[in-house]
Amino acid sequence: MRARDLMTRPVLTVTPETTAKHAAAVLAEHGFTALPVVDDDDRLIGIVTEADLIRDRFPHDIRSGGGSGARTAPGTTVREVMTSPATGMGAGADLAEVGKALLDGKIRAMPIVDGARVIGILTRGDFVRAFARDDTAIAADVRRHLSVYGGSGRWTVEVTDGVCRIGDAYDDDSDRHVAKVIAEAIPGVVEAEVTYQEEDR
Repeated sequence: MRARDLMTRPVLTVTPETTAKHAAAVLAEHGFTALPVVDDDDRLIGIVTEADLIRDRFPHDIRSGGGSGARTAPGTTVREVMTSPATGMGAGADLAEVGKALLDGKIRAMPIVDGARVIGILTRGDFVRAFARDDTAIAADVRRHLSVYGGSGRWTVEVTDGVCRIGDAYDDDSDRHVAKVIAEAIPGVVEAEVTYQEEDR
């Protein structure tokens, strides 16, 4: 699968001049964890996260006996709190590479860009939702896509825990390769196995 197959679009963005309060409201309203920050041409210049927005935002409760020292004033605009520069990946990026970047970088969201222009976003939540898809729904998607390629009567499809097993009524290595590529582009498929089933011919 590619980033374009799973990314959210259109993507909500903010600018450096957006208030931190408004950015927080957007995150809260939509259940997001991060927002790409763009310039006037929609080019990626940073990212603002939940952590950026809550840092130094809440004073210590004096009843706890702490917080008597000076506190850093929190930023009032996205420019003051965002992380910049921000990394983006292309729409054609392999999902495995996007997932690795999210985990290795300990980040929750990856802006998807065309050049420098933001066209979507991928989050850890998107990966989790794809993995959590019902096997029956995944199998139906695989059958629909395969029927366009080789006809509805040619393939058998079973999905268990995201593993897709496809039976091909014809003995053609190149077609089985294409069927595997098609199946593994379906959200929720973690692996596809395609075999020749002579008895179904």
